[in-house]
Amino acid sequence: MIEISFGKLLLLALIALIVLGPEKLPGAARTAGALVRRVRNTWDSVRAEVERELEIEEIKRTAREAAARAEAAQAQMNATAREVREAVGAVAATPAPAPGTAPEAGPGARLAADTADPGDQPAPERDTLTGDLFADDPKHAPVKEHPHGIA
Repeated sequence: MIEISFGKLLLLALIALIVLGPEKLPGAARTAGALVRRVRNTWDSVRAEVERELEIEEIKRTAREAAARAEAAQAQMNATAREVREAVGAVAATPAPAPGTAPEAGPGARLAADTADPGDQPAPERDTLTGDLFADDPKHAPVKEHPHGIA
């Protein structure tokens, strides 16, 4: 802004005193002070409004960037989901081996054959009435109480 030193201010006051005279100088000083105050207030409000607009633009830019990142993530997720669906469709489209035929022997089939115990029993089926997984296992079967409370 305008730089006014003490010497310049004193010279301005002396010129004003000579031009206006001692009677009109206090009123002119009050008017000049009010004018300077009004100019400063206007300048401050304009500066604050510009700063608010800049902040709003910054927020809008940040929101646009976040939306673009979200759209990119959504597109990547859609592409991944599409690949998974295609893989599941390809697996579902392969024919199952006919009953009684041996499946193709791969490394996993040999491992399963090596670790299987010939005496293994199939897992017991879930008891549909009580939901008990161990209904057929005598070690884990629930204790049945006598109807009269006698054990």
